[in-house]
Amino acid sequence: MSIRTILFDLDGTLIDTNELIIASFTHTIEQYADRPYERKEILDFIGPPLRDSLSKVNPAKVEEMIVTYRKHNIENHNSYVKAYDGVVETIKTLKKQGYRLGIVTTKMRNTVQMGLELTGLDGLFETVITLDDVKNAKPHPEPIVKALSHLDSQASEALMVGDNTHDIEAGQNAGTKTAGVAWTIKGREVLDNLKPDYMLTHMSELVEITGG
Repeated sequence: MSIRTILFDLDGTLIDTNELIIASFTHTIEQYADRPYERKEILDFIGPPLRDSLSKVNPAKVEEMIVTYRKHNIENHNSYVKAYDGVVETIKTLKKQGYRLGIVTTKMRNTVQMGLELTGLDGLFETVITLDDVKNAKPHPEPIVKALSHLDSQASEALMVGDNTHDIEAGQNAGTKTAGVAWTIKGREVLDNLKPDYMLTHMSELVEITGG
């Protein structure tokens, strides 16, 4: 069956928030951790829900850390965040060609909305599933199943695109096809190991994959 629905992760896939996330983690860790963290360690925090990552740093102060992280993240958001090359054009092309498009992210809705508005992606997706909308985050299939339900679509005709292992695993768990993005900050080998159906080196390749 051919692809008619495409679901995207947001951070690190459509928009480049990596340095903002790293800066916010660094800012928070400096205040609450009992030791400095190297950049490589902080990279491991990118992707999972914020609470899960920060609970590894200082379990007793997680609530305070979340407040500190989010304050830094929002205050510095617009000076860091931008869409990856070709993303806006590709999404507009796919939308024009009639594909059902959605976002499935582990972020909270308010910062998702900030990113979409800043990068010109706002209004291009028929559904946006955030951490606020689900009980179980990726790699659990729930967010993908929910997005497909909103789009009146089936897993067998859907593609999940992401930069993180839990994006690929969530797609596989939900029964969709999967595409990794080679520009992942974690290195494409991490995704190659999960054997996604496709590996994109530029977002425009999606138009070829879908036969647009």
